[in-house]
Amino acid sequence: MSSARLHSGMRLVPASMALLLLAACGVGNVPNTEQTDAWLGQWTGPEGTMLLIAGGQGEYEVTVRNLDGPRVFAGHGAVNGIAFERDGSAELIRATDGPGTGMKWLTEKRDCLVIRPGEGFCRD
Repeated sequence: MSSARLHSGMRLVPASMALLLLAACGVGNVPNTEQTDAWLGQWTGPEGTMLLIAGGQGEYEVTVRNLDGPRVFAGHGAVNGIAFERDGSAELIRATDGPGTGMKWLTEKRDCLVIRPGEGFCRD
């Protein structure tokens, strides 16, 4: 019997193949809390709006101040950002640039976060 065979007759899988299989199964789809923790602090939007992210290590307090005033939500690390629920809808804060916010006031900015098009915040 070859050394590449197990007792059940199955072949051993090379490490590179195992990594590919794990990636395909979504094992690599875990929140990058190092990235989202770098977002802690205040982000400024137009007309007095702002986003404040506090906490860390995958658990966040998200304050969104729009023209109606501030609201606070519990957020958690997600694959592409910080997820939270607002008014029964799932929201995701993700990194982008000024043009990616969809807001003409922020087009010159480079370091921004967006919740949805037209709801963006940047660091000065």
